[in-house]
Amino acid sequence: MSRQRPKIAYGHRVGDLTVMTDTGERKNGYIIWQCHCDCGGTIRLDTRALQRGCITDCGCKRNVMPGQKDLTGLRFGRLTALEPVPERGKNGSTIWRCSCDCGGETRAVATQLLQGYKKSCGCLSHPARKAYIGVRFGKLVVTGYAGKRKGMHRWHCLCDCGNTTVVGQTLLQSGKTKSCGCLKGTKIAEKMKYVDGTSVTLLERAGNRLNRSNTSGYNGVHYDRRSGKWIAKIGFKRVNYYLGSYPDIRDAVAARGTAEKHIYGEFLKWYYGTFRQEEQRKREAAGGETGYALWPPSK
Repeated sequence: MSRQRPKIAYGHRVGDLTVMTDTGERKNGYIIWQCHCDCGGTIRLDTRALQRGCITDCGCKRNVMPGQKDLTGLRFGRLTALEPVPERGKNGSTIWRCSCDCGGETRAVATQLLQGYKKSCGCLSHPARKAYIGVRFGKLVVTGYAGKRKGMHRWHCLCDCGNTTVVGQTLLQSGKTKSCGCLKGTKIAEKMKYVDGTSVTLLERAGNRLNRSNTSGYNGVHYDRRSGKWIAKIGFKRVNYYLGSYPDIRDAVAARGTAEKHIYGEFLKWYYGTFRQEEQRKREAAGGETGYALWPPSK
């Protein structure tokens, strides 16, 4: 037979609490009562909470405020919540004493832990520099130390595609960065036809596809307010080439078009001619395996 819940009225006692008055407010249909604590504090609780007896003081003994989650023993990154402390954060939020996997301790507001803003005692903000030279991460092999910037150690890396890049130590450790950017997944890589770190597909679309950041209506052409002229540029294999400045936008567009035909056109001619022929020949000679030719072709 189920236990009958007590009727809540003036004078009812639950632990150190004494029910005083009906506030006139309701929570899910239950009366919210003003309660007086033996310590002299007050707290508002609804009928259901009083009947269950889960809250027996105003927070003076438990340190965890009513309605806030008990985090004791829970892990947040490298932190384990040990116990609440008497101090309170902004808006009365509970502050927890936490132990860190590194052996240190720290205090953190409950919301910082629950929302993932606090994951260590601070040791993650100053990680030690690793001995990564020669270590492989995906398609990257670390070749040298690149210094520290914004609190993160950075490393020079050589990608299997032939490009070099600088990557943060944390990004290498976590596996978030595994290439210079050429690794887009097998399907995407095939679709974009990357050769020597250059997308053949994007070069083919250069004259028909406008970059999102473009405001002139022509790729590689922008207006320079300081000089009052139109600047023409072209990028190839991560290098930007200056093509000149012109009073008339039509001249800047013409310069860009000429550069596309010369730079992009020569590369595409090599790709569809020499490269693919050499690739097929090496595949046949190796029984299905293929070598890798690089641009520009050797003379």
